[in-house]
Order: sequence, then structure tokens, then C-alpha cells
Amino acid sequence: MRNLILAALLFAACTPKEIKTIGTIERLDAALDGLIDADATVEILAEGYEWSEGPVWVEKENMLLFSDVPKNTIYKWTEAKGAEVYLTPSGFTGTTTTSNEPGSNGLVVHNDSLILCQHGDRRVASMNAPLSSPKADFTTIAGAHNEKRFSSPNDAAYNAAGDLFFTDPPYGLAKHDNDPEKEQPHNGVYKVSNGVVSLLVDSLTKPNGIIVMPDQKKIIVANSDPQKAIWYEFELTEGDSVTNARIFYDATPSRATDKGLPDGLKVDRHGNIFATGPGGIWIFDLTGKVLGKIKLTELAANCALSPDEKTLYITADMYLLRVKLRK
Repeated sequence: MRNLILAALLFAACTPKEIKTIGTIERLDAALDGLIDADATVEILAEGYEWSEGPVWVEKENMLLFSDVPKNTIYKWTEAKGAEVYLTPSGFTGTTTTSNEPGSNGLVVHNDSLILCQHGDRRVASMNAPLSSPKADFTTIAGAHNEKRFSSPNDAAYNAAGDLFFTDPPYGLAKHDNDPEKEQPHNGVYKVSNGVVSLLVDSLTKPNGIIVMPDQKKIIVANSDPQKAIWYEFELTEGDSVTNARIFYDATPSRATDKGLPDGLKVDRHGNIFATGPGGIWIFDLTGKVLGKIKLTELAANCALSPDEKTLYITADMYLLRVKLRK
């Protein structure tokens, strides 16, 4: 009997874990074959979140961090243990709030520090603790412009020079643009350089996800407006401003058939862009040509690339997802 039990345990340990999948991959251009294998699937890594957001891979700790914005919590996921609580509170450190989305949103790792876009505290901040031993102790990187508080910094990206770019839509405020606590007259795109906060763009209705292109000369900003579901491109000047604004891609017509809006996005070293939008993840080349889509049944919020760019992690409503890439 003992041998039978041991055999059963050994069989269970050796049996591959069932992989749950969701969605499909739509190929619109042959160039996608160089990015995603034909047999790639969308794997569910974890589920049960209220609104998952802001994923970032932490190479030093071999873990993925992501926000559950309404729950004011950051989770970590590892291959060995799956998902577990990493940090709470993550975005609101006060005692009372009227916001339905008080937690952290976009997350970035910079110089071995965790950088958080904090809805509830209305700032971009750094965590004053090692990545291996998190604690809810933060230093403000950017909390105001022209002596007016930000609404709810949403997503952020650094360039190679160490300048921080971030967006400030009103989603963390209880009544969004109509909230009496909104202080900024616009929903802006900002830059922080040597501690100085500069307004780069004040013309977008709902700026959200943001990336710096590999050439370091352009940023692309997602606009999460149902009437203007557009990714915009801006050229960076040598000063604290932008020029030559243009539409990178207009997905507004797709809103007629697919739910979702441009939200978080990431870019690989070759300029290929993985962008959440109507219907799932849109995959562009650097010219704005659509190569394909990762079609999802739930709203896609954001994504992250592993350092070797062989894995794409996706936060989509209640899910954390993974797609193996081909590099």
C-alpha cells in the first residue's frame, strides 16, 4: 500500500499542470510570424482581481508585479508560487477616500527602485524599501505642477537619460473631470527631469498609457476616450517640450465592434508596439502598421515585456495573462 501511495504522489508530481487559456491570436500581416509562434496561446496565470493593471517584470527578483487598483494592492507573481500579495496600501496611504480606484496603477522599476503611479495620493512616487522587502513608505517624485495637485497619475516611462514621462487623466477622482477636487485645468502629459516637472501636452482628452520609442526621439501616448480612441505620437525636443504631433493610429472605428480603449502599452527594442485597445492587444510595427491582435474576451488594461522580450504579460480585468513570444 505504501508503495502505491508513493507511486500516486510521484505521478501527481510529474503530471503537467493544466494550463488554462483565453482568447485567440489574429494574424493580419506575415511579419507577426517573427514575433509570435503560430501555436502560441494566451495563458491564464492568475485570476480573481477587481481591475488588474500596471505590470512590470523585476529581473533582479525574478518576479512580475502588478496593481489591483480598486483594492489598493500590488501583487507579485512567480513561476514557483503563483500570485501573492506584495504591497498594501499601494496608492492611497490616507484614512478616507471617495475614489473607486485609489491604488497604484502603472509601475516602473528604475535604478533598482519601484516607481508607482498612485491614484489615491495623486502623485508619482518611489518606494523607500528594497524590491525584495517591500513596505508602504514612499517619496514623492512628482505631486503637483504650477502649485496644483495632479488628478491621478496613470502610467509612466523612463528614457535612457533618466527622465520620467507620465500621464495624468482623472480616473482616480470619484467624479473624474467633474470632481470638485480636480485642480489641473487639463489632463496632461508631463516630464520630470532633474526634479523639475514640465507640462508637455495639454491637448489630449484622456491620456493614459505612454512609451518612449527606442530611438529616444519620440513618445507615444494612448488616449482612452471613446470618441477619440487614438494613439498619438510626439517628437521630443532637446528642451522640455514636444513637436510634430501626429496620429499614430486611430482605433475609434473599431469601437463599433470591440469593447475596450487604448490603455497601457509597451515597445520592444525593434520598435514593435504591444498596445491594449479595443478587443485586446494590438501589435504594431514602428510605422503604425497593424501586424496582428491578441483577441481577448475581457478588457485589456496593460502589458509588460520580459527583459529578453520572449514573454508578454497582460493584465486584463480580473486576469493576469501570458503569451510566449518568438525572438
